[in-house]
Amino acid sequence: MSRRAPSALRLAAAAALLLAGARDACADYYGTTEPFASEAVYFVLTDRFVDGDPANNHEDQGGENRTFDRPLSAPNGNTDNIGYLGGDFRGLLENAGYIRGMGFTAVWITPIVDNPDEAFTGGHGVGEAFFADRGKTGYHGYWGVNFYRVDEHLESEGLTFADFTRRMREEHGLRVVLDIVCNHGSPSWSMPVDQPKFGEIYDGNGRLRADHQNLPPERLDAGNALHRWFRREPDLAELSNLDDTNPGVMDYLVGAYLQWIDQGAGAFRLDTIRHLPHAFWREFTARIRARHPGFFMFGESFDYEAANIAAHTWPENGGVSVLDFPLKAAMAGIFEQPGSDYARLLPALHLEDGMYRNPYELMTFYDNHDMARMNAREEGFVDAHNWLFTVRGIPVVYYGSEIAFMAGTREHEGNRNYFGTGNLAKARGHRIREALARVARLRAQSPALQRGLQLNLEFGGNRASFLRVYERGSVRQTALVLLNKGDGPERFVIDRWLSPGTWRDVLGGEDLAREVGDGPLALVVPAHDVRVLLYDGPTADAALARELGRLMAAPAAGSGD
Repeated sequence: MSRRAPSALRLAAAAALLLAGARDACADYYGTTEPFASEAVYFVLTDRFVDGDPANNHEDQGGENRTFDRPLSAPNGNTDNIGYLGGDFRGLLENAGYIRGMGFTAVWITPIVDNPDEAFTGGHGVGEAFFADRGKTGYHGYWGVNFYRVDEHLESEGLTFADFTRRMREEHGLRVVLDIVCNHGSPSWSMPVDQPKFGEIYDGNGRLRADHQNLPPERLDAGNALHRWFRREPDLAELSNLDDTNPGVMDYLVGAYLQWIDQGAGAFRLDTIRHLPHAFWREFTARIRARHPGFFMFGESFDYEAANIAAHTWPENGGVSVLDFPLKAAMAGIFEQPGSDYARLLPALHLEDGMYRNPYELMTFYDNHDMARMNAREEGFVDAHNWLFTVRGIPVVYYGSEIAFMAGTREHEGNRNYFGTGNLAKARGHRIREALARVARLRAQSPALQRGLQLNLEFGGNRASFLRVYERGSVRQTALVLLNKGDGPERFVIDRWLSPGTWRDVLGGEDLAREVGDGPLALVVPAHDVRVLLYDGPTADAALARELGRLMAAPAAGSGD
C-alpha cells in the first residue's frame, strides 16, 4: 500500500469495478440489522456507583437489622459490604457525561423495584454455604417485593425513574437498559421470626397478592390464595420460586415491565433466564413485543457451554439475545495470561456453525457482578477492550473496569465495592480508560464494527486480524482490524480480500491508497494496541465478494431483520 495521486485512484477505482465483474451491485452483506447492535453498554450496580442524594439513603432503616452500610472483611486486606451504600439515579445522572465520554451509548442498571426494608435474618451466613444471604440486604435490587414500585433508595425529589431515563436519553444520548427478574422474589423462609416484606409480593395498588409466610416450599398450601403464586420446590437459596404456569404471575410480571418501558426503559436484561422454561419466555416476550415491536432483550444463562445457552436465541423460545458466557471464558484465558494464543478465541465465536440464531447479536463481556472480576494486568484490560469493541457482538463493560477496579475479586471480596467520585477522578487520564474511550468511540462511528460480517485473516500468538464488512442500502464499509496483545510491535502482512481504493487509518495514521495489482499489505501495530483501517465503498475484490456471498448463505449470518 502506498500513497498515490488522485488520477491513479480514479483508474484503480475503475479497474476495481471491472474486477468485481459478476458481483451483484445490489448485494447486501451484514452480520445483523438489529438496531441495538450499534450500542455499547456500561453495566453498573446502581447502589455502588455514586451517591448523588444522601437524603434517600435511609441510614436508619431496618432497626436491629439495619440496611445501610454493613461492612465485611475480605481477603488481602480488602473490605466488602452487604448493605446499601447510597448509589442512586442522581449519582448516575450527574456522572452520565463520564460514561458517555468513554464512548458508551447505553447504561445497564440493576433492578429498580422495591426490595425489603431490613437485612435478611434467615439462611446461611457469608462463608457458610455457596448461597449465603443471611445479613444481606436488597441493595442490588434482585429481591423484588413490589414489581410496580421503585425502591426508595433510588429516586430523588424531582427525579423519578421516568425523569431519569428521559434526561439520560435527551441530555446525554444514553439508553437505559433495565435488569428485570421473573423467576423469583425475595428470601422467603428460614427466618427465626417472619420479617416484613420478605416472601411477600404486592401489586401496583399496594395490595398483598402473595405471601410465603416464612414457610419452606414443601409446606405451602395449594388451597391458600396467598401461596398459589409460588412453586412447592426450592430453586435459588431461600428465594421464593414464582410459579411460571400461573396465569396471574404472567399477567403481573408483564404488566409491571410494560410500565417500566412506558417510563423509558430502552431494553431488558433478563435475570436467571434458564430457571424458567422456554414456554414462559415465548409468551412473555411476545406480550412485550406486541406493545413494543422489536424491543431488545438479552438473557443471563450462567453456562459456559454454547449449546446450552443458544436455545434461548431462537424465535420459538422467545428470540432473545444472551450474554456470551462461552466467549467470556475464552477471553479470561487470553487476557489474564500474557503470552497466550489468540487462536484459542476462535472456537467461541461460532460465526458459521448455526449454533445461535445470530452470533452478531450476542452480548460480549469479560466479567460482571456474579463472578470474579478479570484478574489481568493493565495491559490485559487494554487488550480486552481492543478485542471487545472490534469483534462480533455487542460489548458490555462492568463499572470500574476502566481502571482495573478491584481486579480479580469475587463477590464478598470487593467485586461490588462502592466506586464513588474519588475513583471517577482517578479514572480521568487513566491509561485503560483512555484506550477504552479511543476504541469505543471508533466503534460508535463505524457501521462495519457494529454490524458487519466478520472474516478472519490471522489468529495466532499475540496477533489477530480480521475484516468486518457491512454493505446495506447506501452504507458500504469494510473495517480491517489488526490486534497486538504482545509487549513489542508486531508486523502484519495481509495478502487477500483488500479492495482497491482509499483506506483510512482511523486511529491516528494517514489515509492510504491501494491499487489493483498491489501486492500484500504490510503494517506494524505497536505493543498492546489496535489498528483499524476503514474502506468506505462497495466491495471491489472478487474473491472477497465470493466469500461474503458464502457467509450470507450460512445459517448463522444475516438474520436480525
